[in-house]
Amino acid sequence: MKTENNKVALVTGGSRGLGRDMAINLAKKGIDVILTYRGNKEEAGAVVAEIQSIGQKAIAYQLDTSKTGTFQTFINQVTGHLKENTGSPNFDFLINNAGTALYAPFTETTEAQFDDMLNIHLKGVFFLTQRAVPYINKGGRIINISSGLARFSFPGSSTYAAMKGGVEVLTRYLAKELGEKGIAANIVAPGAIETDFGGGRVRDNKEMNQQIAGVTALGRVGLPQDIGGVVAFLCTEEARWINGQRIEVSGGMML
Repeated sequence: MKTENNKVALVTGGSRGLGRDMAINLAKKGIDVILTYRGNKEEAGAVVAEIQSIGQKAIAYQLDTSKTGTFQTFINQVTGHLKENTGSPNFDFLINNAGTALYAPFTETTEAQFDDMLNIHLKGVFFLTQRAVPYINKGGRIINISSGLARFSFPGSSTYAAMKGGVEVLTRYLAKELGEKGIAANIVAPGAIETDFGGGRVRDNKEMNQQIAGVTALGRVGLPQDIGGVVAFLCTEEARWINGQRIEVSGGMML
């Protein structure tokens, strides 16, 4: 991954779904990409190849964002790679996208399920960002991915949504505390999207799909390509004065 003074983005969970679309849209903006995957190295390799076909540099690393004890080793890998290939260990954009779904009624949610959501969606984001901040260039951006479920409520998503609510509060604090370093932090909150997230139920359950379309002002369920371009925009010079904001990208869901 030889770079020629290009800006570099680190995207967690960039091998599929929304993360894949984010990574590709960043590349289309002339940004080199480091992406992570949890288990599917082949999928990640395919995204790397697609980014390279666009003309940008890319590399993929394995990372489980629920395992905070691995973060320093991961950051050492990333910064070592950048130092070797660019002369600097620093990068410009951190997109905390990796995540998994949980659909369980509040009264039936187990402590193990709660801890799993906490580790992935809040604790993991907190401590990976903490490890990354020393290597984010001035003028850099942190983009955390939340959910429309932090604004409106659907039964069965209390744990997942609570963690996303926590990430939204955390993001405002990041914007406040990292401003002196010249780093902006924002939230992108997708609505319901047709991906394989949560077993693909929004995509594959026709009744659910129609129900969501019916409560969305633009009259359909979201697609991955509705999200990635917004994240990429937030990493452009034009978005430099956006900071501490929650941008919901839901087509006007549950207005």
